[in-house]
Amino acid sequence: MSSAPRVLWFALLAALLAAVTLGLAVGAVPLAPDDVWRALLGAGDPATIAIVRDLRLPRIALGLVVGAGLAASGTALQSTLRNPLAEPYLLGVSGGAAVGAVVAVTLDLSAPGLVPLAAFGGAAGAVLLVLLVARAAGGRADPRLLLMAGVVVGAFCTSAIMVALATAPDDTVRGALWWMMGSLGDAQWDGVRWIALYVALGIALLALWGRDLDVLALGEEAAASLGLDVERVTRRIYLTASLLAAATVAGAGLIGFVGLIVPAIARALGCRGARATVLASALAGGTLVVLADLGARTAMAPAELPLGAVTALVGVPFFLWRLRAGVTR
Repeated sequence: MSSAPRVLWFALLAALLAAVTLGLAVGAVPLAPDDVWRALLGAGDPATIAIVRDLRLPRIALGLVVGAGLAASGTALQSTLRNPLAEPYLLGVSGGAAVGAVVAVTLDLSAPGLVPLAAFGGAAGAVLLVLLVARAAGGRADPRLLLMAGVVVGAFCTSAIMVALATAPDDTVRGALWWMMGSLGDAQWDGVRWIALYVALGIALLALWGRDLDVLALGEEAAASLGLDVERVTRRIYLTASLLAAATVAGAGLIGFVGLIVPAIARALGCRGARATVLASALAGGTLVVLADLGARTAMAPAELPLGAVTALVGVPFFLWRLRAGVTR
């Protein structure tokens, strides 16, 4: 390995550790970084250990998992669709996952392992619907049509959730609306373990299929000429990207733009192959969500901002900048 990749991975890991330390140290009871690490190792004041391990660590762990899943999903979708603006939120995948999760909860199927599966069904359905709408409007190869189809499907999913909640109690509606804006506030170890399992599986599959992603990025005709079964490979990558997005939605609600921003950062840092980009994006995505959550709970403390709103404050200008740069041509 040359020195440049070593520097890249060292920088990503250092940023991740710094974000985790900051996330564990900052809160209603501020802690020193060395106290945080002693508490993680089980040493020091018992009250500090309880704050770090029981109160803050599940939230940080959920942020790492959610960020990694969203970023890896965005990387896969961008490579497969050859569109740097593709990401789960903008393509309506997250909205479809939200519909699946709401249906599961409505049917009292709210066990930690079942909600991600129901969300996966909704996300896969949303991907299929987006591709059908884009194809009917002129072809899925046109990135503008694909994005418009994603916006339409996302709006439809939001409307479906509102209809499902129309007769729900006020507390349920408030909780659902807060969840749809994204939050790590309900992190529990049982849920984090299930979501981590789904995300680890999805990222491992995408890393395993790195060469297929690289070939798909050349275009469908070029990929077919190189012997790739384009339809089969594309289908399994869509499903894996949907699984990743669904797991994150089940755990933390709708958090947009992570899958848009992070792959671009990974490529700007020098990642070229799909496997390296997926893994680097996973590390950077976890870092970004932990820092965004830190901003959400400290910017207007003691009030907490929706995590999805914080990522949107960064993501929308980035999206407009990418449009201005002409990446959709």
